[in-house]
Amino acid sequence: MSAWTQDRINQLKRLWPEGRSAEVIARELGGGLSRNAVLSKVARLGLSGRRPAGHARPGAQDHATLTPPPDGVATILSVRRLDCRWPYGDPGDADFSLCGRPSERGAFCAAHAAIAYRPTPVSVESLMHLAGVST
Repeated sequence: MSAWTQDRINQLKRLWPEGRSAEVIARELGGGLSRNAVLSKVARLGLSGRRPAGHARPGAQDHATLTPPPDGVATILSVRRLDCRWPYGDPGDADFSLCGRPSERGAFCAAHAAIAYRPTPVSVESLMHLAGVST
């Protein structure tokens, strides 16, 4: 039985465009879903193109220019060490594939790295907390 019920999918489709993080959505959906499970479902549903308001980085590449391919071109058996490993579909399905384009950051191509690696917002309060200084 899939953890992704139609109700959870509908909630995800409502929460993701609001700019909530995958971690927050996973907690809201409950049932032991992980952040990675949410991100994978977002990719399979084609919802991953959003950029929450206020999160644009100065000098960052325009997300629209980083368009990933519509379908994966590699399989678990054919993907090479320096190929993008972004998943397409459910790993249990026969048509499951991986992106396969050359990786540029970590295990992902530039387009998928822009989705997977988002900077952590830095605030004065968080820096003070890290330094052990109470405000």
